[in-house]
Amino acid sequence: MPAGLLRRLGLLLALLLIAFGAWNYLRPIPAVAATISAPAQSAITGTPPNLPWPSVGSAAVGVSELGLIAVSSDLPPAPAASVAKVMTALVLLADKPLAKNETGPLLTITDQDVAIYMADLAQGQSVVQVTAGERMSEFEALEALLIPSGNNIAETLARWDAGSVPAFVAKMNQRAASLHLTRTTFADPAGVSLQTVTTATDLLALGMAAMQQEVLAQIVNLEQTTLPVVGTVYNVNAALGQSGIIGIKTGSGLDSGANFLFAAAATVDDHPLTLYGSVMGQPTLEAAFNGAKALIGAMQSALKVQKIIARNDVVGAYSTPWGSRSDLVATADVTLVEWPGMILRRSLDVQPLVIDGPVASGTSGGKLHIVLGDQQLDVPLVTAGSLDPPGLPWRLLRINL
Repeated sequence: MPAGLLRRLGLLLALLLIAFGAWNYLRPIPAVAATISAPAQSAITGTPPNLPWPSVGSAAVGVSELGLIAVSSDLPPAPAASVAKVMTALVLLADKPLAKNETGPLLTITDQDVAIYMADLAQGQSVVQVTAGERMSEFEALEALLIPSGNNIAETLARWDAGSVPAFVAKMNQRAASLHLTRTTFADPAGVSLQTVTTATDLLALGMAAMQQEVLAQIVNLEQTTLPVVGTVYNVNAALGQSGIIGIKTGSGLDSGANFLFAAAATVDDHPLTLYGSVMGQPTLEAAFNGAKALIGAMQSALKVQKIIARNDVVGAYSTPWGSRSDLVATADVTLVEWPGMILRRSLDVQPLVIDGPVASGTSGGKLHIVLGDQQLDVPLVTAGSLDPPGLPWRLLRINL
């Protein structure tokens, strides 16, 4: 090949290489995605315990922060009985809120209220004596509803709140839907109707929502109170104070057996928790109480509260194609309530980083999202070291398209 042609080919090749290098240099620097350092899913260590479920009926248990943890069986919805009054109280407090130490507006007992009381009394129902013209505060009415479990008071409150019992029952079902109680139906405000039905799992969710209401939680933990006409009344929940029980509501007197929706205060690994549960279809209230206490003891021994991430722990990293790398570290501790076998989920919520200049150590790097049961939290992240932009050789010679 003539020397002139070789020179021209060499010059052309050099020009092509210069053009390629210039094009390569001017191309945008690719964004660098972060990677997570732990598995996206992992099971909490340990074997779930064999809980002492009742031999008949059904039950469910849960814990504050964590939510539902176990269910005994998937039985069809059964009559709720007086546990339905928990929803009556929730609806009333949503419409007529009370702050702690407030007594709320007054309601006046009417002749219709007295007639309902007399009719319920004649049928042997659970009632609270009232007289026409009696003035009762909202707080006192809630006490009468939840402590001695007055069926007549449930109807009085329903009419006071919604104008009629059917209108109030519609509100109860709307609230049930908002709480995702998909297997619960309310047909009356007192739980007398056999068409007022629920499941142990739905009752558990109802109880956890109810105890977020400070006034309701206060009332269901009272062993007794004094009402305007009847005087001293006592809580039908005879298990109060035992095994840490602080509420919530009993239900019995129907052919389907006794129910107990309960909450108990507990301390696990120096961390205060509320344990929740429901037992349905028990032969007696005493059996329901005993079943609840057995479940509380078993739950306490299996629960743990542990730090799963410490501040400055490495949870991810940026690693660039040109060799620069920095860990992503947590800026706070993470402590979770744990139940053996539950699934812990972690994911990075970190935007890809365009490193067109030096990135200093301590730069905000998004967050780590953690889910365990009802516990959901985001941990802010920062870079542990600096990240350098690509150098000239990499920018000129990279071959990724």
